Parts: sequence; structure tokens; C-alpha cells
Amino acid sequence: MSHLLETVVNETAADPQWTVLWLHGLGADGHDFAPIVPELLRPHWPAIRFVFPHAPVQPITINNGVPMRAWYDIVSMDFRSRADAAGVDASVQALDALVEAEIARGTPAERILLAGFSQGGAIILSAALRWTRPIAGLIALSTYLPDLEAAADARVPNGIRPPVFMAHGAQDPVIPQAIAVHTAGVLKTLGFPLQWQSYPMAHQVCAEELQALGDWLDERFAAG
Repeated sequence: MSHLLETVVNETAADPQWTVLWLHGLGADGHDFAPIVPELLRPHWPAIRFVFPHAPVQPITINNGVPMRAWYDIVSMDFRSRADAAGVDASVQALDALVEAEIARGTPAERILLAGFSQGGAIILSAALRWTRPIAGLIALSTYLPDLEAAADARVPNGIRPPVFMAHGAQDPVIPQAIAVHTAGVLKTLGFPLQWQSYPMAHQVCAEELQALGDWLDERFAAG
């Protein structure tokens, strides 16, 4: 995944001052979350470039090897060894390349937000523990951090600790909320300012969640 991933791009106005890089979940693609942009936007916000990359197509072990878009292979139902580590590494590098491309377009790292749902969220959280560049924040929806203890131990010295918006469904059958709560606790222990939201939903996004996310984004944009 050394080449730049294909993306769906939505600019809310001319000359965007901010970028939101948003990673989809397993089996979806970059179009999956593009429709939420008008639901999320607020009139007073600055111009934003939303970038929705497509994950590569690869066979997924727990789905009998059926190929689909994925940020990493899922090799086990056990959350301690669920994610293919090499696949996570490759996707973190691909995300890094997308961030570099946004910086080259003129958006400083301090005005780039990383968002991800499910598998996509796992990648942005993994990246946050490895990077030193000062990004604006992390939006982690219905997700968790793979190989949590190893990831925490491997966190780079002087690593970033951007604010995190983390939301989950209390009835999520794909990633049990307890797994996400554990991730949130570890991130807080590592010094990440984290806002936790729980909703009576399954593995999905709801209107109340987008409202709370909008409020959180208000604070990020106001901080500049």
C-alpha cells in the first residue's frame, strides 16, 4: 500500500482550511460515510475537505477468505489476536501518506482530523500511538484498538496525544462495548483527552451521535 489510495473527496466550500480523513469499516468503501457530511455540517464552520479513502480489496480469513475492502485481515474472533498486525501496519502507512498529501495541499497537520468507523477507527487509533506529528483530533466510532497492551507499550516517545471523540453502541454485536470501554480507559491512562459517548444502538451511527460529534468538532474548530 505504498501508493496513494483512491479517495472520495467532498469540499464544503472553496479553499478548505481543514481536512477530515475518514476511514470506512470492513466491506464498505469511501462512499459509505460521504452522505453524513450535510448532516454533520454547521453554517459557521470553516471550509473543510472531507477525504474518504477506499481500503484495498483483500481476502478475509473469518469470512472464509472472501475478498472485500478491508484495512486488515481478521484472523480470529479473539480480540487480543483478531487483527492481522502486518495489515494494520500497512494501513497506518497508507494513512500517513494521505496525511502527507493533505499537508502538501496546504493543510497543516494541526488542522487535520482523523476519523474512522470500526476497522477504520482501529487504524486511526493505531496511527495515533505511533506518530509525533500534531494532528487536531481523532474520531473513533464503534471501534477499538487492536492488540491493546502491545500497542500501548509500543507508543513512541514524545508521541501525540490529540483529543479523542469515541462513541459506541451499547448493543453492538460486532465489537462489544466492553472492548471499546477498555480501549478508552487505556487511551485516557496514556494521556489522551477523551470524550466517551454510548448510545442504545448496534454497530452503526445514529443522529444523536452526529449531534454530539458536531459539538465536539465545534470545540476543535474554535481552538483553531
